[in-house]
Amino acid sequence: MQKEDLIATKNRITPFIHRTPVLTSRLLNDIAGAELFFKCENFQRMGAFKMRGAVNAVLQLSEEQKMRGVVTHSSGNFAQALALAAQSIGVKAYIVMPENAPQVKKDAVRGYGGQIIECASSPIAREEVAAQVEKETGAFFIHPSNDRDVILGQGTAAMELLEDHPDLRFLFSPVGGGGLIGGTALAAHFFGNNCQVIGGEPFEADDAYRSLLSGQIETNDSTNTLADGLRTQLGDINFPIIQHYVEKIIRVEETEITAAMRLIWERMKIIVEPSSAVALAAFLRNKAEYAGQKVGVILSGGNIDVNHLPF
Repeated sequence: MQKEDLIATKNRITPFIHRTPVLTSRLLNDIAGAELFFKCENFQRMGAFKMRGAVNAVLQLSEEQKMRGVVTHSSGNFAQALALAAQSIGVKAYIVMPENAPQVKKDAVRGYGGQIIECASSPIAREEVAAQVEKETGAFFIHPSNDRDVILGQGTAAMELLEDHPDLRFLFSPVGGGGLIGGTALAAHFFGNNCQVIGGEPFEADDAYRSLLSGQIETNDSTNTLADGLRTQLGDINFPIIQHYVEKIIRVEETEITAAMRLIWERMKIIVEPSSAVALAAFLRNKAEYAGQKVGVILSGGNIDVNHLPF
C-alpha cells in the first residue's frame, strides 16, 4: 500500500463521510504535560471511524458484487458502518453479530437497513456463520479490519489529522483488529514528519502486544474488557504493517480505561466509548515519555449504551 493509494482512497470516500473535528483541552494538556490533539471520530457518520473503511470497501466492488450484497461479522461498530455504507450506495448488507453484542448496536444496524444473523460470541463462530451466509447468498465478504480497502479507509482519519497538525511527534490509536492502527501507521509514515505511532490495548485483550513480541499473530484466551470494540485479533494483511510502522503498544488496566473515558466525558463534554478512551489511557500511563510534545489521539467512536456506563 502506497501513498497514492491513501490519496485515492481519501478522494473516493470524501462525499460519503464527515471530516471530523480536532478538539483540544487546556485542562487535559495540563494533566498530560503535553499538547494533545483529539481526532474526534465519535462525530463520524454512524458514530465511529469504521464508516471510512466500510465505504471504501463497498465503493471498490464490481457492479455484479454490489447486486449480490455484502456480508461481515462484527460486534458492533463495523456492523453499523457496513450497514450504513451499503445503504448509502444501494447495496444489501448481511451482518453476523454475536448474541451478546450491545443491544444499542444491534438496533443501529437494523436502523441502517442491515439484516442481522446472530451467532455465538467466539471468533470462530463469527467466521463460520459469515462463511455460511456468504455461501447461501453469494454476498461478498468484507472483513472488519483485515482488508486492504478497509485499512486504507481507516487511515484517512490520521491523514486529516496530519493535514491539520503536520508537526505531531506522536500519534496514539487504540488497537483491536488492527485496521485503524494499520491505516494510521501508513498515514503517519507517508504524511507525517517523523511521527511515531503508538497503540493502546487492554491487558485483558493484549494479543497485538504479544504478537509484536513473538513475531506472529497471537490470540486471546479471553477478552474480559469493557472496551468491547477491541476484543478482536490481528490479521495477516494488517499485522505486517503494524510490525513495520508501529513504534510500540502500551497496555492499560480496566480502571485506567474508565478513568480516561471519564476525563473525556467530564472535561471535553463529548461522548466516547471505552475503546476510544484506551488511546488516552495509554498516553497517560507513560505520559512522562512525551512531556512537552505535540501528540495526536484518535478517539475512535462514541457508540455506547448509556444505560450501562462504567462510572
